[in-house]
Amino acid sequence: MSATVRKRRGLLAAIASISDGAIIRAAFFALLAGTAAVLYLDWKELTAADLATSGTPDIPVLPAFNPDDPMLPGGPMVTTDPEVLRQPLMVELGPGGVLSLTGSIDPGSFERVEAEINARGEYVKQVSLNSPGGSVTDAVKIGALIVAGEYTTVVAPGALCASSCPLILAGGKERLASKRSAIGVHQIYAMAKASDLPTGLAGVGSAMSEAQRTTAVITRYLNTTTVDPAVWLYALETPPTQLYYFSEDELRQYRLVTRFTD
Repeated sequence: MSATVRKRRGLLAAIASISDGAIIRAAFFALLAGTAAVLYLDWKELTAADLATSGTPDIPVLPAFNPDDPMLPGGPMVTTDPEVLRQPLMVELGPGGVLSLTGSIDPGSFERVEAEINARGEYVKQVSLNSPGGSVTDAVKIGALIVAGEYTTVVAPGALCASSCPLILAGGKERLASKRSAIGVHQIYAMAKASDLPTGLAGVGSAMSEAQRTTAVITRYLNTTTVDPAVWLYALETPPTQLYYFSEDELRQYRLVTRFTD
């Protein structure tokens, strides 16, 4: 018997002597290690891309996303100048008690809205939204102010309410929109520079923990409104570089809009 044959038989005998449980455990840990490696590589790719170098989205009007129709063309027509939407959130009380919130929801937006409501909240009847989103924390806090004030929220024809903006829309006692409004959501992401984020597996764990914590905050907030929290499932499955634009039927089904103005 050759040395090669003896080695092969010895190897087969060694494998045969391993219990099924040991094999399953080894396969599990190999799978776990592989998953961790993939998560790490994904995290490196995301941080290298530096998705958010500032507190506002780079592109206010994002392309549409629909898992059932990936070739879907762009979303509803938005008539607002994209440069206006890129600006930090402007808070302005206009005629008829309409408090307009226009632009990106940058960190500190809540304080500006709160100051305006504290100063002239008794005149506010509607909160008009035209925003590509931004800070989730600020959006939830602004939404809570609207819930407390029992104001009506509205998205005008040709206006955009995207990303975290629908959280503000959800706070309205009555929620109005046009069939020509653009209302959409996508996944949340870290509003920080990649250089400031932890790296390696610690970074992966930190990102996953923060995403779960933020999702819990959003769910609890939506439970204080009359909107179906299941609406946020569309955000969870939509890439942050695209938007899931809600149809008229979906806006009614999840009660994100209580009445259309046209």
